[in-house]
Amino acid sequence: MSLEKWWARVTGRQQPAPIVSTPPAPTEADIMAALDRIESLVVQSDVPAPVVSRVKRVSGTVRQTMPRLRNLGLGSQEAYSVMATATDYLPEALGGYLRLPRQWADSRPVEGGKTSLMLLIDQLDLLGATMDKIFDAVCRTDADALIAHGRFLQEKFGHASTGGHLDLGTPTPAVPPQSSLDLEGQ
Repeated sequence: MSLEKWWARVTGRQQPAPIVSTPPAPTEADIMAALDRIESLVVQSDVPAPVVSRVKRVSGTVRQTMPRLRNLGLGSQEAYSVMATATDYLPEALGGYLRLPRQWADSRPVEGGKTSLMLLIDQLDLLGATMDKIFDAVCRTDADALIAHGRFLQEKFGHASTGGHLDLGTPTPAVPPQSSLDLEGQ
């Protein structure tokens, strides 16, 4: 115990709690900038095509999800996962792979008979599948709202539309056009 703490205890004075400041949550612009950095890093680095395609899949899905993320609530677990994928999970996975010598990373088994490249691809596939599920969830919210609105309209105005029906009736036989010569003979 420090002398300061001992004196505060003896005199009955409380020391003020230390002020802890947390950085602000990343904005949508911060998340998009993080994706830009990752995509640029992939283009500049000598990574195999399967890695490039998987990074593009993950970043593309995050980009599609961002405008709709408010549907789930900004404090939701899904919103956090999208933000963390762009700013932490994806950069960390790619960075770990890029810090290794290419030949070694692509040819030497490091865990369970898998190379670093195989492990990275597994991680990118997991991130891609997770981002797909979150994108489906945010789109589902809009689809559910459309369904609910359709039910409301059905209750309010009657039966649901079948997509429209064009009744042409019975076909009438085509009459050949009469020429002016035919009309003179009559």
